[in-house]
Amino acid sequence: MEHCLSLSRLTPVLPPLKPGWVWLVGAGPGDPGLLTLLAVHALSQADVVVHDALIDGRVLGLARPGATLIHAGKRGGKPSPSQPDISARLVELARAGQRVVRLKGGDPFVFGRGAEEARVLARAGVPFRVVPGVTAGIGGLAYAGIPATTRDTNAAVTFVTGHAASGDVPDALDWAALARLPVLVFYMAHKHLATIVDHLKAGGRAGDSPAAFLVDATTATQKVFRTTLDQAVADRDRLGVVPPALFVVGDVVPLADELTWWTPPERTPTESALSSPFLSEATGPGLLG
Repeated sequence: MEHCLSLSRLTPVLPPLKPGWVWLVGAGPGDPGLLTLLAVHALSQADVVVHDALIDGRVLGLARPGATLIHAGKRGGKPSPSQPDISARLVELARAGQRVVRLKGGDPFVFGRGAEEARVLARAGVPFRVVPGVTAGIGGLAYAGIPATTRDTNAAVTFVTGHAASGDVPDALDWAALARLPVLVFYMAHKHLATIVDHLKAGGRAGDSPAAFLVDATTATQKVFRTTLDQAVADRDRLGVVPPALFVVGDVVPLADELTWWTPPERTPTESALSSPFLSEATGPGLLG
């Protein structure tokens, strides 16, 4: 008889989400099919799901029927909750005996502020677990046909944030060292792109270095715009590139000419299988009410 894999078959070997616990769960970069089994398992048990703004509604639809969904991101121009507000709410919910999933885009510990939330939980004595997710710097590149590494082009890939806690470009970066690295994947680079480009070129990176913008990576609205370091700022403005977007620099970018495998359809490759009868779009109260 043909084996059929189902979550119920795996439940005995997956850890339970216990009352009073908070799980920091990575939702991946966009396509619901990139959720891990443990992430789906967590959603199926949660009493409360505190989620970021960019989480796909179909992912939220995998939450246990009756679970409370709390929006903890920017929504419709309303004030967004501060990081301390979010962390304090997680502690409050856990102390009330709730089974809490903190659902974050990508991976909680890759530019996701998951470590900040985990530290608050640890200091408050709240037990927690981290469920890694596919970060956009891996999943987004793959869906764009850009390999993060190849034996012929690079022995390293570097993830860089273009937006420090201060709101400026991170000032502790060694830009000359970064400029020498073969493949750079910038998160949140949109606002300070001109400064980033200038720093890389000043550090010795060639202006004709291949580059690309990956917008709405792994979703039905994904767009990939090829450019060069010299042309990046002008192309960003000309093409109307807006966040969320990755900025990739390196010789892996042209490999998309041969390796592009996916054209965004009206529906993402796996969303049909993950459509939920319980929720068709992101809903629920916000953290600020």
